[in-house]
Amino acid sequence: MQSLHKSSSPPSLLSPCLPTPSIAAAEASLMGRSVFFLLNQLTSKSNPQLAKPLTSTHANLLFCRSYYYTEKTPKTSLYTRISLIGSPSTSVTPILDQWIDDGKKVRSPELQSIIRALRARQRFNQALEVSEWMSSKRVCPFYPGDRAVQLDLIGKVHGVGAAESYFCKLEDKDKSEKIYGALLNCYCREGLVDKSLSLLQKMKEKGLAMSPLTYNNIMCLYLNTGQLEKIPHVLSEMEEDGINPDNFSYRISMSSYASRSDIENMEKLLSEMESRQDISIDWSNYTVAASFYVKAGFHEKAIHYLKKAEEKVGSNARGYNSLITLYASLGNKLEMMRLWSLIKTATKRQTNNDYMTMMGSLVKLGELEETEKLFQEWESAEKLYDFRVPNVLLIGYTQRGLVEKAEMMLEALIDRGNSPIPNSWGIIAAGYVDKGNMSKALESMRKAFALQPQHQGWLPKPRVVSSILNWLGENGDIEEVESFVNSLKRIVPMDREIYHALIKANIRAGNEVDGILHNMKADNIDEDEETRNILSTTKDIRDRLIKD
Repeated sequence: MQSLHKSSSPPSLLSPCLPTPSIAAAEASLMGRSVFFLLNQLTSKSNPQLAKPLTSTHANLLFCRSYYYTEKTPKTSLYTRISLIGSPSTSVTPILDQWIDDGKKVRSPELQSIIRALRARQRFNQALEVSEWMSSKRVCPFYPGDRAVQLDLIGKVHGVGAAESYFCKLEDKDKSEKIYGALLNCYCREGLVDKSLSLLQKMKEKGLAMSPLTYNNIMCLYLNTGQLEKIPHVLSEMEEDGINPDNFSYRISMSSYASRSDIENMEKLLSEMESRQDISIDWSNYTVAASFYVKAGFHEKAIHYLKKAEEKVGSNARGYNSLITLYASLGNKLEMMRLWSLIKTATKRQTNNDYMTMMGSLVKLGELEETEKLFQEWESAEKLYDFRVPNVLLIGYTQRGLVEKAEMMLEALIDRGNSPIPNSWGIIAAGYVDKGNMSKALESMRKAFALQPQHQGWLPKPRVVSSILNWLGENGDIEEVESFVNSLKRIVPMDREIYHALIKANIRAGNEVDGILHNMKADNIDEDEETRNILSTTKDIRDRLIKD
């Protein structure tokens, strides 16, 4: 068996892999990532069976969170006060302090729940604030598990170096298995293979690698650094070390086989799971197999495993979403609608993600009227407004060339008092680029830029920005180009393409570009062939002026 401790693969970024975030992140991937898988299918036009990968930009366009939440909660809770904060950059400490000043008590489980919720919403700075307030104020117990979560958040917010420093400052008695696991998660998240394996060995020597979670983190590391062939070896090493694999251990190993089209071993592993009394197989194991067969075009096999998954789904909304997404990939509207009825019966209420999944599935099948009806149903429910939901319909319109209808819908929503997110106008801008209406694309992107300060995580779609820059360079006046660039550089760093637009516009206006070239060099951006071609235009213009 290949040892775990001989890899020296180069580090790369990866999704979180730890006691909670790592496993949650990888699990989201392995369970099909219902909505993301669907969007991969939605954005694939050339091959209905094998979808193009969903880019981070596509994900940004639809999934950048608005700061509104699905369900209303009692207005007296501490969680509600914190959840109503609009911007992720706003400090939560004053709210916590005021809560205590008002004579109200706070318990560890309540703060732990708030931290979990903030982490789930990617508000890591605020989650760390709550954790540090909890440990410094001593108004409630701060347990070893809380310390491990704090270490992981420090790594997420301030980097691995800060997490290592935190770890080193702890007394040996406080360095529990959970603390080591949190540091391991930080290493795995950043793709630090050598450090991860070294720490794993140290944990083994100290007798602290006693949980499948530790090995699952290493599996996540290999999954996210593209070393899929090593994942089954981790499973074997777990068993040799006397650690019983859990459901996730098997699921990620199945995924590694599926990703390498190793059908025989994938099914063999699934059969092994089914035969073990100590493993509780659930719907997600079967959707891993079904997802593979959907992508490979083996529809009968896919349906076989989808039926098995449905037998296990119970009242799990995420399970229903995964099934709906996969049936959408098969083009099976009847099964989608049947499952949507079941989810309404099985769960007390439908979340925004439930509606996004079903609406996206309908959009994929071209069922825009059905999508509109579902959107109206969502709007009529007692929910705080989450603009990710209408964004699904906006994408549906623009993908079918109905960008004007999409813009009218967006403006109507705004007129009714709803606050859009930058993605919404980014979708409209992309639609106008596709139709060649660059002035409208520019206007829409400016509206997206205006909303960006309140939504710091948003990034514009590179293709849209590139198209607008190229059009401005060829057609825009100096003020127009500089205004767009000034807005853009607050969001993304200056690059060669941005400088080229500035150079082109200034050349057309007869201006010198030496200052722009100097700034370009100061930003460590060298001139390339295209830059030289653009600059040659200057000489041609000057030659014509002299001749005239």
